[in-house]
Amino acid sequence: MKTIVIGSTKPNAGKTSIIIGIARGLNKPFGYLKPFGDRLIYRKKRTWDYDTALITNIFGLKDAPEDMSIGFAHSKLIYSYNETSIQERLADMVSETQPGKEVQFVEGGKDLEYGTSVFLNSITLAGYLKCPLVLVVSGDEEIIMDDIWFINKYLVMGDVDLAGVIINKIHDPEDFQSTYMPVIQKAGIKVLGVIPFQHELTRFSISHISEGLMARVVVGAKGLEKAVENILVGAMSVEAAVNSPVFNKEKKLIITGGDRSDMIIAGIEDSETRCIVITNNILPPPKIISKCGEKDIPLLLVPFDTYEAARRLDSMVPLLTPENSKNIDRLTQMVKDHVSMEALL
Repeated sequence: MKTIVIGSTKPNAGKTSIIIGIARGLNKPFGYLKPFGDRLIYRKKRTWDYDTALITNIFGLKDAPEDMSIGFAHSKLIYSYNETSIQERLADMVSETQPGKEVQFVEGGKDLEYGTSVFLNSITLAGYLKCPLVLVVSGDEEIIMDDIWFINKYLVMGDVDLAGVIINKIHDPEDFQSTYMPVIQKAGIKVLGVIPFQHELTRFSISHISEGLMARVVVGAKGLEKAVENILVGAMSVEAAVNSPVFNKEKKLIITGGDRSDMIIAGIEDSETRCIVITNNILPPPKIISKCGEKDIPLLLVPFDTYEAARRLDSMVPLLTPENSKNIDRLTQMVKDHVSMEALL
């Protein structure tokens, strides 16, 4: 079984998405671990990482998601393990992978430094497991070049084999290939793939928003898999809201109080409203709830105020969901088209 550690230089670079694309493209039995979880989910008195649950659900893995991570908090890990016991736990996790797997993907933390104090950063993981390390870099072209140059010039890998980098979310791949690739190749960094930016993958599904806000779905469950592109905070008068440029944008979500019947009705009557988040645990009148249900507009109820709901939405990151088969298929095709599987393995 071949083991590969997938790390990244920055948060939200797309490690999990690339692992999904590679795994589907290879079409071989594989295992997955994320030793240091950084997207904690608490369900049914159990804790696991969002990414481990996502991959388990998409591929129907028999491994339990809570067994794919050692821990989630520095404060607990630093008192529960030392370097030797961390190595032993990692070795056990790899050996406990279901038999018959041909590839084992090990996902690093949210950036290169994350987990260093508890011996779980990506470079350390690759060193313990004596396997190649693949780094995902993304962002503006200048940031990507800085990251690659830093890796090449200053990063001490020790005995770790840096198999190469996957450059993700490039807005102009042709310009990047002609302008930057010759410089990268001259530096001796192996590029395993250059993946174009896909706007569709940055959209929030309403189901993801609902889970992120821990909202109660009052009605409109059939519309949860629709995507949202724009957000309107309905704290102004209806007249001001309707004249707002955001109100006239497509695929929008409206955040407003449950006592703002006028704002909710305006949202329902607009064909581009995909979802309405009502705050302060205040339900609107039954007739309004019924209208949302008739149009399959999810009505999400949250206990906090409008400002807090907007703040939480602003801090959310668009993530894949198991139900979004279109984005998973799109991602798989992009990886097939732009990443060298042969060089990766």
